[in-house]
Amino acid sequence: MAKFVDRVVVHAAAGNGGNGCASVHREKFKPLGGPDGGNGGRGGNVVLVVDPGVHTLLDFHYRPHASAGSGRPGQGSERDGANGADLELRVPDGTAVFDTDGELLADLVGSGTRFVAAAGGRGGLGNKTLASAARKAPGFALLGEPGEAHDLVLELHSMADVGLVGFPSAGKSSLVAALSAARPKIADYPFTTLVPQLGVVTAGEEVFTVADVPGLIPGAAEGRGLGLDFLRHVERCAVLVHVVDCATYEPGRDPIADLDAIEAELAHYTPALGEDLAQRPRIIALNKIDVPDARDMAEMVTEELSKRDWPVFPISTATREGLRELTFAMGSEVHRYRAAQPQAEPTRLVLRPTAVDDAGFTVTPDPELDGGFMVSGERPERWIRQTAFDNDEAVGYLADRLARLGVEEALAGMGAEPGAPVTIGDMTFDWEPSTEAGVAIVLSGRGSDPRLGRSGRIGAAARKAAKQGRRQPGVGYHEFDAGQDEERES
Repeated sequence: MAKFVDRVVVHAAAGNGGNGCASVHREKFKPLGGPDGGNGGRGGNVVLVVDPGVHTLLDFHYRPHASAGSGRPGQGSERDGANGADLELRVPDGTAVFDTDGELLADLVGSGTRFVAAAGGRGGLGNKTLASAARKAPGFALLGEPGEAHDLVLELHSMADVGLVGFPSAGKSSLVAALSAARPKIADYPFTTLVPQLGVVTAGEEVFTVADVPGLIPGAAEGRGLGLDFLRHVERCAVLVHVVDCATYEPGRDPIADLDAIEAELAHYTPALGEDLAQRPRIIALNKIDVPDARDMAEMVTEELSKRDWPVFPISTATREGLRELTFAMGSEVHRYRAAQPQAEPTRLVLRPTAVDDAGFTVTPDPELDGGFMVSGERPERWIRQTAFDNDEAVGYLADRLARLGVEEALAGMGAEPGAPVTIGDMTFDWEPSTEAGVAIVLSGRGSDPRLGRSGRIGAAARKAAKQGRRQPGVGYHEFDAGQDEERES
């Protein structure tokens, strides 16, 4: 028997971006061929796609880890790396996606609906792309960014129009079988239904689906029974039908008490999609009136139940008495619900330009390092991930980018002292204030930067250029590691 799974945890890991290539064109009789390193490929995305042919999350139960392909690194001769292949995961219609904190990320409704669960990392730029008037032949390339990795909770919320609720053995499965071609398991003991059952019902011109969830019992909100775990499958329903057993002989059970007990459990349930079940229309089906005592009981309670302004239908799934009236009543409520839904509007692209006073980053004191500061922002943190810190020229290029963004000026405005530890992303530096960015520097060779001398200060070549009146770009950053300067000196 196939296993039904309606809640899983998926570990989605997108592909990493490929590194850019630092290459110089070499050809006979062309000693100055110039940079020709290609860009790295983009990492593949992990994408959830609604497939009408999928009805359960069983595949993710056995294979919870999903990883997309990584981008290939760039190569010489201006050859870009291939993009990583996207990984598409097929999910049922009505799948809701949550993060581990329970926040709703996406509600996937409709065939073909897509959601990027984890975005692939950007590919690094090669030195061909990085070449400029200031750096005609860069001796470095940018690294590819790592892809996103998320733990996601997938929950299946069935796309049913009518939800059947009631005590175990109230006859919900028998009602689904009598109204549709579905053939759920039917037996004379409680909790025969262990998973939700769906059936398609036709009432005149109205076609709708009916969901039968496992029976509810008092205390379900505290974990008793099975039904509360599956109430998510009636969250989207247009109408709830109380299937009441009028032939039960259990002590303390009668149709009104059963109805009140089920309503109490529904009130304790908190819908994950924020749709209050208390606002749903109700229909009461008094079942098993083919039994004489049950018919008498139904006649006794009909007047009392009618005071709740809910339609009441005595039915028998065995003899099919009352099923036609019940079917058309359900179809009428479904039609009314569908007519009240707003018309789908065409998707509009909303552009929100960045505010003119938005620097794109923030500088705050570091609570863990005395006298330190933290720089937060999408661009500075992305640039850190793209930098190869074993290449001085790449570090100098990072310094130029940060200076142009205004990080140095912001640090000075916050009162940062020379040598103060500055953290950006997962990297910590000693801050050494330098001059403004924007003027080409005198490079001593590919892969080097004269500003990155001892303690990260401006080197001899830069000091000579400064005496000639030329401004030097960049922020004097170096890695916060005592062994780095000694290693470079050697």
